[in-house]
Amino acid sequence: MQTVRFTALYARFSYDDGVDATSGSIEHQKSLLQNYADSNGFTNCRFYADDGYTGTNFDRPDFKRMIEDIRSGLIGTVIFKDMSRLGRNYLMVGQYTEIEFPKYNVRYIAISDNVDSAKGTNDLLPINNLMNEWYSRDISKKIRAQIHHKGRSGQAITA
Repeated sequence: MQTVRFTALYARFSYDDGVDATSGSIEHQKSLLQNYADSNGFTNCRFYADDGYTGTNFDRPDFKRMIEDIRSGLIGTVIFKDMSRLGRNYLMVGQYTEIEFPKYNVRYIAISDNVDSAKGTNDLLPINNLMNEWYSRDISKKIRAQIHHKGRSGQAITA
């Protein structure tokens, strides 16, 4: 008996990502994902969302739950806004998109990046994923420098 697999709609938001809270919010991403799923015939959708989690590590509650569901054979497609929502760690994103997802016959779609594994992969995708990681590192350096500067100038650096 063939079971119908879910379509996972995955959203992640971190204030460290440097996007404004309205257009990058979890609710905005959920709306975008649901509209895409509806417009493209994806049914049996299930949301997974990690709000306030960085993409630089994969220790995120709903991400881990989604991966467990993939390994259990419950998910056939994963849709996310863009590749950086999946993660900002070049090696780990590659691990999932090039090894884990194919191993479990899971199609993945990054809407804004125009990526759909069912249509083949883009040779530039690993470079884009590397740029996502570098962006995260750059933001982190800038935040640390700003905090250091405030501290040296006598401004309060704690809440």
